[in-house]
Amino acid sequence: MTSSAPLPMSAAASDAADSSEGVGRKRPKPGERKVQILQALATMLEQPGAERVTTAALAARLEVSEAALYRHFASKAQMFEGLIEFIEQTVFGLINQLGDREPDAIVRSRKLVSLLLQFGEKNPGMTRVMVGDALVFENERLQQRMNLFFDKIESALRQNLREAAVLVGTTTPTVDAQADASVITSFCVGRLQRFARSGFKRSPSESLDHSLAMLLPDGRL
Repeated sequence: MTSSAPLPMSAAASDAADSSEGVGRKRPKPGERKVQILQALATMLEQPGAERVTTAALAARLEVSEAALYRHFASKAQMFEGLIEFIEQTVFGLINQLGDREPDAIVRSRKLVSLLLQFGEKNPGMTRVMVGDALVFENERLQQRMNLFFDKIESALRQNLREAAVLVGTTTPTVDAQADASVITSFCVGRLQRFARSGFKRSPSESLDHSLAMLLPDGRL
């Protein structure tokens, strides 16, 4: 997990400063502390009822001071941006691979839905960020960025479905693809929200094959 957020000092100098927080503590490698902070934040978000994580609690978990956190991130919002960047890079990286490897647009769309929901299932803390539960008390731009994330998911689905519609000669491929992509994206968001708000008890991929058969059946267009 990485973040492009700028550091107020060099990574080496900042990590050295962190090492003074505890006697005998092994000094992190350059950049390692940033990753540790983001991993700790994601882990804390996995706990039921932990939608709001304070910097004090995060610092306590890492056994450092809050000042040590701010040597790596200018604000808590910047920490969440690091998590969002990880989500974006991972999910869209996988979607791009689908575009290169899967020629069938309907199959590609099914796999896109599957990988998105499976990512959420494997990363429950990230799911709270994706559906906005962890962002309620944070900077509004974070929620806007996650909204844009799902807009891009919908756009990818729309492109796939328009391609499929054109191949079978649908008279209104653009309109149909837009409507269908919106429904499928809403399904994905709903599954992820249910997963987060059930305390991670309801799997987002529950009965997924059946759902995909309804949303993206063979010969549907």
